[in-house]
Amino acid sequence: MSELALLGGRKAKTKPFPLWPQFDDAERKALNEVLESRVWWRTPGRRTLDFEQAFARYHGARHGIAVTNGTAALEVTMAALRIGPGDEVIVPDFTFVATASAVLFANALPVLVDVLPDTYCIDPKLTEAAITRRTKAVIAVHMGGHPADLDALTEITRRAGIALIEDSSHAHASEWRGKRIGSFGAAGTFSFQSSKLMTAGEGGIILSNDDGFERNARSIHDCGRMPGEWFYSHFIYGSNYRLSEWQGAILTAQLGRLDEQTRRRHGNARVLDRELGKIPGITPQKLDERCTRNGQYAYIFHFNTKEFAGISTERFIEAMNAEGIPNQASYPPLHELHMFRNGEYRNCLSGPDAKEEHAFLKCSFPNTERAAWETVWIPQPALLGDEQDIEEIIRAISKIQRNAKNLASHDMEAAAPVHAAR
Repeated sequence: MSELALLGGRKAKTKPFPLWPQFDDAERKALNEVLESRVWWRTPGRRTLDFEQAFARYHGARHGIAVTNGTAALEVTMAALRIGPGDEVIVPDFTFVATASAVLFANALPVLVDVLPDTYCIDPKLTEAAITRRTKAVIAVHMGGHPADLDALTEITRRAGIALIEDSSHAHASEWRGKRIGSFGAAGTFSFQSSKLMTAGEGGIILSNDDGFERNARSIHDCGRMPGEWFYSHFIYGSNYRLSEWQGAILTAQLGRLDEQTRRRHGNARVLDRELGKIPGITPQKLDERCTRNGQYAYIFHFNTKEFAGISTERFIEAMNAEGIPNQASYPPLHELHMFRNGEYRNCLSGPDAKEEHAFLKCSFPNTERAAWETVWIPQPALLGDEQDIEEIIRAISKIQRNAKNLASHDMEAAAPVHAAR
């Protein structure tokens, strides 16, 4: 019998990983207090307001505006920056679709650029080369929790006179040169969707140190109202992106354990960096020395099929899952999504943009392609485990490497045609 669990052997993982989401009596108490208060709506309540202030303070920002989800955070940011038809926003090709769809929601054009080959974050040199007179902003995605190069991007956007937006959906509590991310540019956006480092099932927040931006964004998220004005006065474009008191209560409790969870994730990931980096064919996502803490939304590593007897990334993931190690799907390249291939994205554009060819869609994105199809992501709850959990991850991947030839031979035999006896 093969040693690999995929082929009938014993699993490398012998105990369950920590469950997610995590909660205790703090969440129970907070929810019950909201229930009994009968103040479930954010407008007259205090829970969401208190959370906004606490989360902003934790990340070193003056302002926090809680919204319904991370996508909404980006959409409100676009509106607050007055980005609209004819404008361009530079985004990485390797990210979740919301980074680009929020730009399209504003009827602006997302201009895609490749990422760096080691951190998988937006390439600053390609970003600078993509700036035109129509560029209004750059969205930097902190991939997997690792900050984009905030030194270079801050300087590039400053010189160009355009906004820097940090898409921080993976990066709660991450740090760049000892400073928590989210307030390096005009705005930082976060998600509290169920897989994120803090969660209320859904939710999001926008951080900023810009008073004018905050005034616009807060009005936009609340139907165009302005603080202190009559309830039915609506001064600018706005919609209803408000977060409920239930979610504000949950997130306040979640924030209370974020620091300890981040310490554990970051520390466990560094052990994996050291030990998995010894396995032929495994290259962990680079940790830039300026990244002083990584929130670690996922543990990402590159898989080299040549060092694993030619088995595919998909087959490696199957083997890893069979050993009891979970996987989180990587993002496909934005330029390969149906809406960009079939031209559907043009329906959000107007004027010449709706008809002309967009050169960036004809570019090559080699680093994004490699990141999308050749990386493996271990989801963040696994990094909350203890020493045994981390040892079992290492043992499982090492086991697959040792037995890769056996797996490849098995797959070849299974695929071979069966000839009928004569």
